[in-house]
Amino acid sequence: MAKVGIVMGSDSDMPVMAKAAAVLEELGISYEMRVISAHREPDVFFEYANTAREKGLQVIIAGAGMAAHLPGMCAAIFPLPVIGVPMHTTSLGGRDSLYSIVQMPSGIPVATVAINGGANAGLLAARILAVSDPELLGRLEDYSRRLKDQVLEKDARLQEQGWKAYLENGKK
Repeated sequence: MAKVGIVMGSDSDMPVMAKAAAVLEELGISYEMRVISAHREPDVFFEYANTAREKGLQVIIAGAGMAAHLPGMCAAIFPLPVIGVPMHTTSLGGRDSLYSIVQMPSGIPVATVAINGGANAGLLAARILAVSDPELLGRLEDYSRRLKDQVLEKDARLQEQGWKAYLENGKK
């Protein structure tokens, strides 16, 4: 049974939301992914949000651009955590999406990550779930150690090669 719902208003959001899915997969967290428009198919959206908890979802990650109503509408119906992912837009660079998701009215909280922050949305969902799952917490700690090791390796390479060679050889 899926623990996290990943929902987006358009398949154009897929590259960003796929990063959340990749993180969840890496951490061994089950999820489902849907394309559902709160504006174009409100009946399908309401069915999704109203039945998400019954289906076992514990967190929803909702990505949206421009007016970005999907995360807030999920939070209005789904009683558990909702994480909003504002999408970069061509008209306002994603600030419209960010402001729409961040400025929720009192009583309807939506945790919000950076514009196009799909990976961090996946990590935040994992951290929420890890509160009651010691094994998942251990996998998150391992993930953090791997990130630290990557930075240490990059710094060691920089110290060994110098910045010019480092740039010439790529940031591998």
